[in-house]
Amino acid sequence: MAESVSTEARSDDGPIPPPRRKLPIFTIVAFAIVAFFAGGIGGSFQAKLTEVQKNDNASFLSRTAESTLVADESERFVPIQYLPGFVVFHRDSGLTDADRAAVADARTAITRVEGVDVEDMTPTEFSADGTTAAVFVPLLASRDGTDVTGDELVATEEAVLDAARDAAGDTGLEVYPAGVGGLLTAFIAAFEGIDSSLLLTALGVVVLILLVVYRSPVLWVFPLLSALLALGTASMIVYFLADADIITLNGQSQGILFVLVIGAGTDYALLLVSRYREELHAYPNRFDAMIRAWRESVGAITASAVTVTVALLCLMFSELNSNKGLGPVAAIGIACTYVVMMTFLPVSLAVAGRWVFWPRQPRADHAVDLATHGMWGRIASWVGRHDRPAWIGTTLVLLVLFAAGIGSLNTDGLTTTESFTTKPDAVIGQELYTEKFAPGAGAPAVVTANAGTTDALIAAIAGVEGIATGPGAVCPQVDYAKARALLAANPDLANAPSLGCPPAALTVTPVDGRTMINAELADSYDSPAALATIERLREAVHAVPGADARVGGNTAATLDVQQSSVHDRNLIIPIVLVVIFAVLAVLLRSLLAPLLLIATVVLSFAATLGVSGFVFTHVFGFAGTDPAFPLFAFVFLVALGIDYNIFLMTRVREETGRHGTRSGVLRGLAVTGGVITSAGVVLAATFSVLGILPLVFLAEIGFAVAFGVLLDTIVVRSILVPALAHDIGRTIWWPSALTRGRP
Repeated sequence: MAESVSTEARSDDGPIPPPRRKLPIFTIVAFAIVAFFAGGIGGSFQAKLTEVQKNDNASFLSRTAESTLVADESERFVPIQYLPGFVVFHRDSGLTDADRAAVADARTAITRVEGVDVEDMTPTEFSADGTTAAVFVPLLASRDGTDVTGDELVATEEAVLDAARDAAGDTGLEVYPAGVGGLLTAFIAAFEGIDSSLLLTALGVVVLILLVVYRSPVLWVFPLLSALLALGTASMIVYFLADADIITLNGQSQGILFVLVIGAGTDYALLLVSRYREELHAYPNRFDAMIRAWRESVGAITASAVTVTVALLCLMFSELNSNKGLGPVAAIGIACTYVVMMTFLPVSLAVAGRWVFWPRQPRADHAVDLATHGMWGRIASWVGRHDRPAWIGTTLVLLVLFAAGIGSLNTDGLTTTESFTTKPDAVIGQELYTEKFAPGAGAPAVVTANAGTTDALIAAIAGVEGIATGPGAVCPQVDYAKARALLAANPDLANAPSLGCPPAALTVTPVDGRTMINAELADSYDSPAALATIERLREAVHAVPGADARVGGNTAATLDVQQSSVHDRNLIIPIVLVVIFAVLAVLLRSLLAPLLLIATVVLSFAATLGVSGFVFTHVFGFAGTDPAFPLFAFVFLVALGIDYNIFLMTRVREETGRHGTRSGVLRGLAVTGGVITSAGVVLAATFSVLGILPLVFLAEIGFAVAFGVLLDTIVVRSILVPALAHDIGRTIWWPSALTRGRP
């Protein structure tokens, strides 16, 4: 049934004029149509994002990192780059003759697998106790500068394992992957299904929460459909940018993009729908109600989107390409979410009519003033009566939470084997290999330097603590073309034991006066001991006169990632704080209020770090956190935590103009309490879904953001901020004109 033209609506404060229709209606409708088709088309790109992911350490680093410079130089000496890996064969009671024959058959079968650098495979190793064999299987990572994709590496590794297990048969001989190649492909494989299992779980959680919040079997469809359209549009944009190498996308960024769009989109929808329901009580015409709701919501939602987007873009100041990539990836997600939620969602809701709220359809009964109704009205009254004890008490609680667990938070990094919440075969294989063989084999430190200093460098490297001391541990790079020619002429040399470094005739020829040296580490390539060895090695070779030496390799790349993470954390956190302060100052037209809001959110962040440190160590049993964890947690918690303060304080400012500051604080808290708490629960639930992926870093981010958001919505935004603002009174708006209004 068509609705009549709106008449004068009333609230407890008097008449509410019809909303001014000076809105860009046609523009909004046009954007809604474009969003519908773009989101629909873009949905197919969600599954394709894994095709443009880069998950190796080298892809994370800047072009000026020392390990990156060495990797670039290495291609001049070894045009075929590979990821060193192993296939480990094990039997507790000892390998039988049949097992050894199966291992030989497996090695032969592996040489026929496409994607394996067969020419660089070495003879099979057997452990001293006779229980384990290891076949060195280098996976082609690049050839002549062309990189192999992550999906191709995983496919090659799976084919290698299939060949090895087929050869082993059903004899009880255990077969596991190991080494850099095995662990990296396990890491990449952990993200398989991210576009299905993670997304479906997040959507399922949001549907359940929205059913409870809206108490309608229909209404939840509209915000969820809008979020999916936003995700489709963002996925399409991110795909083309990553495919063109404009941004770097990895599995972590993709997972965060999915939950961020679903969570933030639902938050924006909750705010708009809540205001729309409120205005439907005042306006008989649903279009008038939506115009009013849109007008009153757009400021807070825009400020929220801008704050989060700008904070995320601050990650582009990072040294790490992974952080640089996450910034625009997540910012694109927020921007697409904002556009869809402010165009498609309001248009679709207004066109659909009041029935979408069934069975609790709002009527034009003029029950607009919600400030004196419900649980949040009672909470607001309590805050008003106990403002000073409330904000002092909550501040002390947050400080206690910080102090109780911050000492348990270890941000020194995780080894690759410690990075999984489960125990994949690659971790079991790596543990076996480290126990049975030289743990540093297969992933040497790589030194590039001026050719005339080779002897001095080898002497300096050999004297570094943590460098292996066996024959051939520190040698110039072998020229594989020369070695293959020698083997072709003398096949019997293939089975000859290694007696040390190859003769000079088989080493690489200097290029532009530079050469390359390999140094075997005494410890597993990703262990803390190996990282410490790289630091000592760099100090030693940098001190060799005239060498201009650089140290790279897999361990050096891991070290560079960790050091860059610390640099990024120390640089970006202050930048984000300054940016958020500027946005809040413009929005609230105040200098004091933004300072206080940022202080409360930083305090909440500190409390979250304390709780996270305790839970990670004493509950989950994680070995530590990635050095990037504090930065990621800060960006998401502070940006998203400020969101809820924006939603609250924009409404408080609106109410202050009519009722004074202290009354405005309480009315703003009462009216927004339910919707903001619901938004916080939705966002916390969606981020907690990251825990379904078997990676410690994402589980930690998911927990920290979920706990921090709940702490922010339940404690900081519900008690600390309104109590502090109520206690301060109109001075909180300094230096705006509101400081001269009613207290």
